[in-house]
Amino acid sequence: MDSKEMVKIAYEALSEKKGEDIKIIDIQSVSVLADYFIIADGTNPNQVQAMADNVEEMLGKAGCPCRQIEGYQSGNWILMDYRDVIVHVFCKEDRLFYDLERIWRDGKTFVDVNEL
Repeated sequence: MDSKEMVKIAYEALSEKKGEDIKIIDIQSVSVLADYFIIADGTNPNQVQAMADNVEEMLGKAGCPCRQIEGYQSGNWILMDYRDVIVHVFCKEDRLFYDLERIWRDGKTFVDVNEL
């Protein structure tokens, strides 16, 4: 499965759990880490964990196992590594603090998966 399809599945999974301010950053031209970052936030740690669980379930069903998950226990910032796609799920205040959108501003940002 290509990275765009993975992004679409992850975006849908985040949306299903009422993820807020979901952004996709195409970093292919600025980094070798991955093709895309997906960043979303939830209102509390339980919602953040539910969002991450749904991403893991939906991508797993599509045949894309997660290589590594960090930060799940705290539920403040969960990072999910799918090789070409990195999913960041934040609590709102942590997202504002770390401001990944600013750090990766050289990538192309999308707010709708249909823009890819």
